Amino acid sequence: MVIVVLVVGLPAFAVAGWAQLAPSPDAAPVSTAPAPAPDETPVATFKQSVNLVDLFFTVKDKSGNLVPHLTQQNCTVNENKEPQTLKTFVAETDQPLTLGILLDTSGSQQRLLPMETDAASQFIQQVLRSKDEAFAANFDVNVDLLQDYTNSPRLLTHALSKAEINTAGGNGSSGVPGLGGGTFPTPGDPKGTLLYDAIYLVANEKMNQETGRKAIIILTDGEDEGSHEKIGDAIAAANRNNVIIYVILCADREMYWSQGEGYYGYSPAKRISDETGGRLIDVGNNGNKMHAAFQQIQDELRTQYVASYTSSNAKADGTFRKVTVDCHSDTDQNLKVQVRKGYYAPSPGN
Repeated sequence: MVIVVLVVGLPAFAVAGWAQLAPSPDAAPVSTAPAPAPDETPVATFKQSVNLVDLFFTVKDKSGNLVPHLTQQNCTVNENKEPQTLKTFVAETDQPLTLGILLDTSGSQQRLLPMETDAASQFIQQVLRSKDEAFAANFDVNVDLLQDYTNSPRLLTHALSKAEINTAGGNGSSGVPGLGGGTFPTPGDPKGTLLYDAIYLVANEKMNQETGRKAIIILTDGEDEGSHEKIGDAIAAANRNNVIIYVILCADREMYWSQGEGYYGYSPAKRISDETGGRLIDVGNNGNKMHAAFQQIQDELRTQYVASYTSSNAKADGTFRKVTVDCHSDTDQNLKVQVRKGYYAPSPGN
């Protein structure tokens, strides 16, 4: 399943409307199972942890064209430079997709937001199928959920149309609470553009229970100001939940220069997309380029491969393991593979 995520201002680590209701800790447990017969002997059960790794990736030739129809014999996988034996290899052309769209609604996007919401709405209408699901969110001095999971393009486009620029009066202390109530971080902390917090929260609280193909599309200038989480934490959250991140870089550079400020969003945005197996597409403030970027993302999501293997390293040590995928065809021995840089092994006790 492929997931598109739109990130809006979210509260700290717990968002009302996102969390599932849990039973009261004071309630006594109730069992409806029949009592065992007196002579029944308990049967011992054993659980074995299997470190199965799923890799979703796209393959392109030297001209940047997508390469379909490869087979398992065309690709090899290494983990920490050790060859791995593939268990499955499938071309994922029509599998369910889980998507999230994240809109940057900080002050720097003032002149770009209408263009962004229009392009994102058209993308949703084109890409979303009956088996897919998506949600939308926005981030500024807060992170807020605009629309929870749905396969309705109408609901998603309506939610996107409601996104508004929010600067919270400059210092963030009077930020408008999100749908979950409250702000993140706490009022009074430095705020501006909570890009890293948005990625961290969406990956851990929206994507963690989903399976299959999952992708977040972020429309932003790439600059973060005031996040509690660091860029490495945000990337790690995405990789732990096997989430691909595409960044459509929307930067009104003229605004930065007119205000005597430098622009520093490209490098962090590229790092986020590269390390999660996605891609950065720089569109500036050009509407045609933005529509083309969404088309490229749609084509890539519908022309993916998934390879699965059981790691030869069976240790449950929670370490990050680097993964490389190499593919070739009869006519090209050096195809370019777009895949996440690695994954985290299970932690002890998990």
